[in-house]
Amino acid sequence: MVEPVYLFDLVEKQRSWLSARQSVVAQNVANANTPGYKAVDIAPFSKVLDQSALQLAGANNLHIQAAAFDPRATSPKEGANWETSLSGNAVSLEQELMKAGEIRGAFSLSTSIMKSFHGMWMATLKG
Repeated sequence: MVEPVYLFDLVEKQRSWLSARQSVVAQNVANANTPGYKAVDIAPFSKVLDQSALQLAGANNLHIQAAAFDPRATSPKEGANWETSLSGNAVSLEQELMKAGEIRGAFSLSTSIMKSFHGMWMATLKG
């Protein structure tokens, strides 16, 4: 019997968090010219993961299972912005584009990790 690989679950949780962060960054960029708009960001993945309960494997089906991670449970928070315009808008396009680049890099890294581990897993199954 093959046991489940929890690495894939962790990567999926990170990708869900990255999707949520990407939508927040896109919202910030879309409101770059909105007077009085304050840029927001979500908590870092490490803090969100520390605060959320992980799904632990139990030895018995009668054990209580912890709740799964839900990236929608992370509420956007006001971020530290580099500048504020005269209209009160606190969106820095440079800062938001840097965040978008970090998100893209993290997606690429998680995809590479998934491919590598999937390939190793398939190689062990084929024998």
